[in-house]
Amino acid sequence: MTETADNVDILIVGAGPVGMTLHLALAAGGQSSLLLDRRPAQALQDDPRALALAHGARQLLEQIDSWPTRAATPIATIHISQKDGFGRTLIDRTDLDLPALGYVLRYRDLAAALAANLQADALLSAAEILAIAPEGDGDGVTVSMRHAGQTRTIRCQLLIHAEGTPADEAGVTVRDYNQHAVICEVTPTPGHDQRAWERFTPDGPLALLPLGDEYSVVFTLPPAKADAVMALDDDAFAAALQRQFGRRLSFSRPGPRHRFPLALRLRDTLVREREVWIGNTAQTLHPVSGQGFNLGLRDAWQLAETLLTNGLDPASLRRYAAGRQLDRRAGAMFTDGVVKTFSNDFAPLKLARGLGLLALDLCPPARHFVAKRMIWGARAWP
Repeated sequence: MTETADNVDILIVGAGPVGMTLHLALAAGGQSSLLLDRRPAQALQDDPRALALAHGARQLLEQIDSWPTRAATPIATIHISQKDGFGRTLIDRTDLDLPALGYVLRYRDLAAALAANLQADALLSAAEILAIAPEGDGDGVTVSMRHAGQTRTIRCQLLIHAEGTPADEAGVTVRDYNQHAVICEVTPTPGHDQRAWERFTPDGPLALLPLGDEYSVVFTLPPAKADAVMALDDDAFAAALQRQFGRRLSFSRPGPRHRFPLALRLRDTLVREREVWIGNTAQTLHPVSGQGFNLGLRDAWQLAETLLTNGLDPASLRRYAAGRQLDRRAGAMFTDGVVKTFSNDFAPLKLARGLGLLALDLCPPARHFVAKRMIWGARAWP
């Protein structure tokens, strides 16, 4: 085993869609960076998830020529309601004069669209980080890693963490929702007509997202019920989904199921000297309303803008962190509040929820405000 040493301006750890978006946004402004990922390149194509991207995310990705038009299914309307309770809200793209409120696509398709724009030497995949050491003079960070049978040392002016969910460590606030998301794809009858559903139940929110001719399902349940649902055969699973959703649609041919535990993980500090955390490693939200991934893309975009405008010094990072607080805190509070308010069967609260949904539906300015918040974040971009 030999050892090599390299110097780069910016090292981005994590070559998922958020890390690649940052790399391409920096490159568009003339700033070089190197992507590093512990997974082999094929891992991105094996990811089973579907992503709900707001129209604001499309506007960002189009600027780096990475929007996968053919792979994306538009969301024309979003129907929000609660199980066994009155009140509902319908948000329509025509309210905001947009081609779509958002889009649903497979993780692998977005990753492929971004990867197609990478230079051949932009990514080191299957790379294991051995140690991270800030330099004593505060001018950079040294990363020791193992890649392709070699031990390498990379010195960078700026290290950006964009990989994975933050661990249970000091400086990370964790709220366990005692819920698991069971995800799969099902065929609806009649067709979805580009409508997404957010159906709140005492067990947790149930989301149906149009994807091709099917629905991508996010079926939120307490862990024991998730165990039971995962063990069902396909017909029994479709029946369980039907009971949770109601009779407006029927479901058949469920695909492979996967599950993920759900928690809010919020990193208290986004920057440290010449290190910065973005995307899921900065904050992991409940999937209700599909805010987390869109928030991560906005992290990447705003960080690129800040670095291109103000340089790579610690003052620039502090400016970025201050500028992200409103969006990320508001996103965390919004999703956390929705989960706590709707994941129960308390009768007075159910009545209040129904009245709130009805009022939102009857008050266009309030409905438009919520829609813009979901599409462009706290700053209501553009």
